[in-house]
Amino acid sequence: MTTTAATALTRPLDVRARVDAVVRTGVGGVLWLGLLLVTYWWVADGGVQDLGGWADGLTSIGRISALWSSVLLLAQVTLMARVPLLEHAFGQDRLAHIHRIVGFVSFDLMLVHVVLITWGYAAGRIGSVPATFWSLSVDYPGMLLAVAGTACLVMVVVTSVKLARRKLRYESWHLMHLYAYLGVGLALPHQLWTGAQFLNRPAATVFWWTAWAVAAGAVLVWRVGMPVVRNLRHGLRVVAVVPEAPQVLSVWVTGRRLELLRAEAGQFFTWRFLGRHGWTRANPYSLSAAPDGRHLRITVEVVGDGSASIAALKPGTRVLVEGPFGRLSARSRSHRKVALVGAGVGVVPLRALAEGLSYGPGEAVLVHRYRDAPLFREELETLSRERGLRIVALPGRRRASSSWLGSGVTPLDDARALLGLVPDLADRDVFVCGPTGWSDSFTRAATAAGLPPDQLHVETFGW
Repeated sequence: MTTTAATALTRPLDVRARVDAVVRTGVGGVLWLGLLLVTYWWVADGGVQDLGGWADGLTSIGRISALWSSVLLLAQVTLMARVPLLEHAFGQDRLAHIHRIVGFVSFDLMLVHVVLITWGYAAGRIGSVPATFWSLSVDYPGMLLAVAGTACLVMVVVTSVKLARRKLRYESWHLMHLYAYLGVGLALPHQLWTGAQFLNRPAATVFWWTAWAVAAGAVLVWRVGMPVVRNLRHGLRVVAVVPEAPQVLSVWVTGRRLELLRAEAGQFFTWRFLGRHGWTRANPYSLSAAPDGRHLRITVEVVGDGSASIAALKPGTRVLVEGPFGRLSARSRSHRKVALVGAGVGVVPLRALAEGLSYGPGEAVLVHRYRDAPLFREELETLSRERGLRIVALPGRRRASSSWLGSGVTPLDDARALLGLVPDLADRDVFVCGPTGWSDSFTRAATAAGLPPDQLHVETFGW
C-alpha cells in the first residue's frame, strides 16, 4: 500500500470535504457582502434620488454598474490566483467555470458603465455621446489608462468566447489571457482619481484598498512567489520518457524532497520543460501514478505542439511546475466506496487514484471507455489482483454523440446501463475524467441514475 493510501486510512473520509463545503459557502457570502456594501454606499450617496432625472439617472446607473463590475473584477482575479484555500475548496475546473461567469458579468457591467456614464455626461443627448467620450478620455485623470485597460479586457473576453477558443492553441490563449492583469491594473488610477464612490467616505476607501491589496497580494504570492520558491527548492528534472501506447508517452520526474509538494493522486500540475521550443508556455498534465515522495509521473497524449515536443525530452532536462491543482483526489471523498469513470486518456488521473486511494476488495470500480486499446492494462490488472479493484472495460466508439457508452453495450438508456454496471452507484463517490462532451453525457446519466450531485467529481480536458 502506498503512503498516500495508508494516510487516508487514518483520516475520517469526510472531514476535508466538509471543511471545503464551509469555505465555498463563506466565499459566496463574502462576494455578496461586497456587492451589498457598495450598493449601500451608492444609495447613501444619493444614487436612488438621482434616478429621477434622465441625465442624472443615466449617470447614477452607470456608477452602480461600475461598482458592481469592480467587485466582480477583483473577485475573478482572486479566484484564479491559485490561492490554496480556494483551490482546495473548489478545484481548478470549478474555479475556471465560476471565473468565466463572473468575468463575463463583470465585463458586461463595465460596458454598461462606459455607455451610461458617457451618455449621462452628454446630458442625455445620444448625438453628443462620441464627442463626450473623446473629451472624457483625454481630459479626465486616468481615463486614457482606463481606455487602454478596457481594450486589454476586450481582447481577453473576445478570445474567451467558445468560437474563438476553438481556433486558438491553448498556449496562445493562455498567453493572451494574461493581459487581463494589465487591464485590471490600468483601471485602478481612473477609479482612484475620478471615482467619488471610492474615496468619499473612510469605510469605502478602506474597503477598496483592502480589496485591491488582497487581489494583488494573492497574485504576487501564489502565482509568482510560491512557484519560484517551490521550483528552487525541488530542482525537478526528467528521469525518463516511456512510450505507453501509440501517441501516448509517460514522463518520469524526480527532485529534492518531493513530499513537500503535498501532491495527491488524481491532481495535476502545469509543466514547463526547459530547453525545448515554447518552454515558456505551461501545459496542464495530470499525475498518472500516486506520488511516492521520490518521483512524479505524468502521461501525455501527443495532440499539439507542446505535447509533441515531449518525445524529444532527454534525461536531466530541468522542469518547472505550478501546482498541485484539482479536487479529483481523496480530498473530495465522502464515501468508502468509489467509482472511477474515464474515457480514453481520461484514465490517467484515475489510474493514479486507483493506486493512491484507500479501499478494500470490491469497494472500488474502474469503468474505462476506450476506442482501440486500454492504457495501463498491466498496471490496472496488478491493482485488481493485489487490491481488489474491479475493472469494467467499454471498448469501441461511442454509440451516439449524446451517450457516454461504447457501441458494444446492451441497448439500454444511459442511466439504466450505468446502474447495470455499478448497481450501488448512489453509495459511492464517483470520479470522472474525459472530454467535455463525454463528461457532460455521463453527468446526465449519473444524475438520472440517482447519484447525489455532491458525490460527483468531474475533471474535463476542456479549457
